Amino acid sequence: MTARPPHAEPHVQPHITLNNGVELPAIGLGVFQSPPAETATAVEAALAAGYRLIDTAAAYMNEREVAEGMHRAGVARDEVFVETKVWISDYGYGAALHAFDKSARKLGVERIDLLLLHQPLTSAFDRTPEAYRALATLLRDGRVRAIGVSNFMPEHLERLLAVAAVVPAVNQIEVHPYFQQRALQRAHAEHGIATQAWSPIGGITSYCGMDKRSFDDPTLVEIARAHGKTPAQVMLRWHLQQGRSAIPKSVRPERIAENFEVFDFELTGDQVAAVDELDTDVRGG
Repeated sequence: MTARPPHAEPHVQPHITLNNGVELPAIGLGVFQSPPAETATAVEAALAAGYRLIDTAAAYMNEREVAEGMHRAGVARDEVFVETKVWISDYGYGAALHAFDKSARKLGVERIDLLLLHQPLTSAFDRTPEAYRALATLLRDGRVRAIGVSNFMPEHLERLLAVAAVVPAVNQIEVHPYFQQRALQRAHAEHGIATQAWSPIGGITSYCGMDKRSFDDPTLVEIARAHGKTPAQVMLRWHLQQGRSAIPKSVRPERIAENFEVFDFELTGDQVAAVDELDTDVRGG
């Protein structure tokens, strides 16, 4: 079974079936750069709003606060899809196994739903497939439900796939209307790897020195006005209709809720094409 686009009918919270059959919620809360003091409240607000996917990472230094937010929300553990990432300092087989133990303890869980390598270690790449081999061991032993990578480019995927026994279920990468990484997404499709978008609404365009912000784009503003939505909601709907998972980040409860209100409308084919045309091929992160 390979990754397939989620059901995109309005009013339905969709899931993406990963290449091992695990169901990944298409919209989740990201907590990158969320201050620990605000993370627990953000996670609690997201779960209260209906989110069932929380994305964190060891390098974010807020896994404990994610656990606290989950506890406060009172949602059953088996209803929440938790994903985290192993940082490059823990690459290598034994170190990555230990990294799982550290993250699971901080998250307060026995099993992690999706465990990713945070990025390729290009300066010593041989440690990258060794870390991934550890993830495959954790998958075999039932300690994780799915494994994958993050920020891997086509050449990194090729090198990993040449030696890996398990095809990654997910590659989490920067994708938004101004940077769509189409060649990489095609490589994902060829191998049955699901694309998960970080900075899916182009938040990175607000602070990385780009000439324009996605939130102010006239095309997105016009489409949003036509649906009575915001540009951010239009961008998230665009991801859904193209089969991607997206993990918008916010610590504001009202914005968290707004980002989840994307299941009650649908972009037309022309509107999707118009968003596609915004690609500048300029990386933000």
